[in-house]
Amino acid sequence: MASKVVPARGMRDVLPVEKARREHALHVIREVYRSFGFDEVETPALEELSRLESGQGGENEKMLFKVMRRGLPADEPLLPADAADLGLRFDLTVPLTRYVASNAAALRMPFKALQIGPVWRAERPQKGRYRQFVQCDIDIVGEPGSLAEVELVTATHTALTRLGLTGTTLRLNDRGVLTGLLEGCGFAADDHGSVLVTVDKNDKIGLDGVLAELRAKGFAEDAVAALEKSLTGLLPLRDVARLGDGALPEAVPAESVERLQGIAAALAVSAPDLDVQFDVTLVRGMGYYTGPIFEMSLPTGGSSIAGGGRYDNMVGRFSGRDLPAAGFSIGFERIIDELALPADPAGAIALVHPAGADAGALLRRQAELRATGARVALVKQAKRLQPLFDALVAEGYSQVVRARVGEDGALEFSDPAPLTAS
Repeated sequence: MASKVVPARGMRDVLPVEKARREHALHVIREVYRSFGFDEVETPALEELSRLESGQGGENEKMLFKVMRRGLPADEPLLPADAADLGLRFDLTVPLTRYVASNAAALRMPFKALQIGPVWRAERPQKGRYRQFVQCDIDIVGEPGSLAEVELVTATHTALTRLGLTGTTLRLNDRGVLTGLLEGCGFAADDHGSVLVTVDKNDKIGLDGVLAELRAKGFAEDAVAALEKSLTGLLPLRDVARLGDGALPEAVPAESVERLQGIAAALAVSAPDLDVQFDVTLVRGMGYYTGPIFEMSLPTGGSSIAGGGRYDNMVGRFSGRDLPAAGFSIGFERIIDELALPADPAGAIALVHPAGADAGALLRRQAELRATGARVALVKQAKRLQPLFDALVAEGYSQVVRARVGEDGALEFSDPAPLTAS
């Protein structure tokens, strides 16, 4: 038996109907983001490995697809440690910071970037998770104030609403809050990264699971107990306005609290239908975040559909000159299944014709129909019409024009008629 021909593990093909839905969604997202003044840029799929392994990509750096450098000996049984010099990007933020550093002289600050493209992560494939997927990012580089975060969230909320994804919730936190919380509980600064990796799992394993994992990692019991007490009191706290009422440990910087409250107050004006909540366990896995962080989710629950935050120190790693920056990314693969393909306003017409029909006459009639703004496909007539019509309806066609050969041998065409499935 011949082996089944399938894409590489963790990859997938996209069929026409799915592709049409994806392109519609991308068009809406681009249109909304451009209306907010974001300019689209493009970066290479490959970056220098040293940039991708800078230590700021969090767990994603462990899932790099590496590209072997050219010129390696063909007969060498084991690859040397420096065999790879390039890698496929695992997100769009690291390439953007390199892009800004490379092209700073040509960019007007603040620079508002829109970037849409595939990224790759060598993670374990599972339902809904692939090794190649599309991200839709907007970033503002050069704006130190919270105006950047407010505009990023407002623009993304507007794009999702335009796509019909309403009732979204925005969860807010700040890296300063997290750092102050851990300091107040007695965790050493060098341990913060490991502790936060575990705290970030709260949605999946719950508080008891978080505490058990911290103890399994060997952290001091008094620090874990202090964190348990703090989280128990803070987990129910969702109102950002109440953060200044002594709810947070004294080690949390006042500026972090004020920043979150300012963002929430501004969003109440710019996106009044967005439910904004504080979430003390929101971590965001990337190590490059320096200030506010946020995630957006649908009322149906499940994984977040968009996330981002402030990363002020990243551009300086490449240019030597720090620039404030913040970004927001839509998890495109997570929203696409929630969307329906809208009907083509001009209609999609199937021009069904017999085999061997006059090509010139067919193309002339197709041109006449296309002149109305419709999408028109030439479709060869099948022996059984209803299965063909069912397939065409599933592909988004709403009308049919039938062609037949007349008594004089010339093609005759019916008027457009509704196309219905059985």
